[in-house]
Amino acid sequence: MAATHTGHGHTRSTRQQWAGGLTVFAGVMLMIAGLLDLFRGVMAIAEDDVFVSTPSYVFRFDLTGWGWIHLVLGAVAVVVSLGLFQAAFWARVLGVVIAGLIIVANFLSLPYYPVWSVVMMAFSALIIWALCVARPESSYDVPRDG
Repeated sequence: MAATHTGHGHTRSTRQQWAGGLTVFAGVMLMIAGLLDLFRGVMAIAEDDVFVSTPSYVFRFDLTGWGWIHLVLGAVAVVVSLGLFQAAFWARVLGVVIAGLIIVANFLSLPYYPVWSVVMMAFSALIIWALCVARPESSYDVPRDG
């Protein structure tokens, strides 16, 4: 006679796989976003001619200042992404915070490099989504009979 399964174990393991996959996805995306922000920061500090000058922008900062902001955010994002690969809770929280700060920084520096700022904002939104949707296995309810 074949054994019957209630389906509880399968659902829970599928959820755990999704949570783990989304955390790895967020870690990879945060690593990429961090590295790209690092490179963008270096370009801005070197005052590369890639950036557009917008004289009448409300949030006007020195290009070197933006470079340091992006450099620091990128470095922190890379460190946090390494924590995400270890499934650390602090990395999940900081990942959402850093991705949010990357969105704000890219919004404020939108006139200097508009297309890339929008791409980075979209990357960061995906990171926030993946970190907020995925739940670690310890937060799953244990099925109770009766």
